[in-house]
Amino acid sequence: MERIAEQIRKEASRLLDSGEVELVVGFKKGTIPMVNRPWFARTPEEAKEFHWDGFCNLNLVNYLTKRKGKVAVVAKGCDSRSLVLHFQEHQITRDQVVILGVPCHGMLDRRKLQRAAGKKEILDVAEKNGSVILRGKELELVLPREEALQHCCTICEHRNPVLADMVLAPEVEERKTDRFSDIAQIEAKEARERWNFFRKILSTCIRCYACRNACPHCYCPECFVDCSRPQWVGKSQDPDDVFTFHLFRAFHMAGRCTDCGSCERACPMGIPVRLLTRKLEKEIKERWGYEVGLSLEGIPPLATYRPDDPQDFIM
Repeated sequence: MERIAEQIRKEASRLLDSGEVELVVGFKKGTIPMVNRPWFARTPEEAKEFHWDGFCNLNLVNYLTKRKGKVAVVAKGCDSRSLVLHFQEHQITRDQVVILGVPCHGMLDRRKLQRAAGKKEILDVAEKNGSVILRGKELELVLPREEALQHCCTICEHRNPVLADMVLAPEVEERKTDRFSDIAQIEAKEARERWNFFRKILSTCIRCYACRNACPHCYCPECFVDCSRPQWVGKSQDPDDVFTFHLFRAFHMAGRCTDCGSCERACPMGIPVRLLTRKLEKEIKERWGYEVGLSLEGIPPLATYRPDDPQDFIM
């Protein structure tokens, strides 16, 4: 991890010193365990603060939307796919961005780690030889790293950046997984059972909109939940209004979600909101063979019109 951090610092300093970019966006070590913060370096001196470890899970593309000037950004596999979508949807141009690609072994889930530690406070986390070591007062616990990963990382099939100007570490082995086994189990339920399932998991939603705000692809000038003329969805905690918000947001992400996990990480209630977006990801892949962000030439299906589209899915 420290080798990657050193490479990030080295390239960031070079880019800023040469004037090739005016800003480098990466990570700085957080002030509390298991949380790192975005870091915006504008000088080689500030670039010395860049950091890299298993808690660099934020999707930094969120900070590039409509940005002026030339910027460099540290990008994992999912981040690079988000960048491709940004280019396709004209949120920033390709020649504005220098992509510092970092192959990803998966990011750690602080909620899993805290559950493993129970009520004991975690004061330090170290990674060594495929293990995660938790330390604190009366605490020293060793966990297999694979068991401590975020769920989105355990099923990720694009761990290497799909687009990068320079790659700062050796590529990691990609893996094929059954990404949608849990979605298939929900699909197998009866309609009423599915309805009750989603009603239950969304019942704790406080409508803070953290999922929307954290998402790197939610950048409409005015969100449908904020519209008053017309009002698309009520502002109340009524279950119908809550469900409508999540359903509308999921449809808006159809063919656009890279499953970076930003929405679930941000949710203070721990709601598995990715179940909805991944269901639509599954539909898009099965019907059109499309995965978002793999090619600059690709266009999200809902932004595409073809007269020869067979439309055999329409009832």
